[in-house]
Amino acid sequence: MQPTVISWYDANASRLASAYEAIAPMVTRDWLADLLPSPPAVVIDIGAGTGRDAGAFAAAGYEVIAIEPSSGMRVEAERRHPSPRIRWLTDSLPGLTTASRAGLAADVVLLSAVWQHVAPTDRPRAFRKMVSLLRSGGLLAMTLRHGPDDGRGGYPVTLAEVETLARDHGMQVVRTVASPDLQGRSDVSWTAMVLRLPDDGTGALPLLRHLIL
Repeated sequence: MQPTVISWYDANASRLASAYEAIAPMVTRDWLADLLPSPPAVVIDIGAGTGRDAGAFAAAGYEVIAIEPSSGMRVEAERRHPSPRIRWLTDSLPGLTTASRAGLAADVVLLSAVWQHVAPTDRPRAFRKMVSLLRSGGLLAMTLRHGPDDGRGGYPVTLAEVETLARDHGMQVVRTVASPDLQGRSDVSWTAMVLRLPDDGTGALPLLRHLIL
């Protein structure tokens, strides 16, 4: 993640918190809820922001690893959503260096309103890193932002790009859902995606994935 993007979130954390917290968390979204594994599955929330999703998953009984590079956003998150089920890490895409070194493994990886901040040239690496955090059969849930950048630093995103990355990494596109902006911005819309890492039931898939990565 570019330092300028992180600095923007640091400077605007207090202002953003109220808007973010007013939106229903991902665990309740109808495009995702029925696909989620039962608690206490492990959820990694990349770009956890003010902790809205991390807090909701923790409250539902999941074990959550919340990754957030902005110190300002983390302060808001830990104040609003204190929970022993949430472990906070300072890290970011495309490298996810801390998470990778920790050997984390998750049943669900969330990426909500983050992909637009990853430079197109960094996206293959970023996607590979996210897939490497998933257990066999795990889900990658993403929301893609469409619309002009508002100063925080973003790049265009497309559904086709993510579908191609998914195919390249042997992932199944389970669901895609288009929706308007939940903050009411007329020039912004979203595509929600759920991808699954298959499990062939023999234990061979994790080895194959390791060789590909």
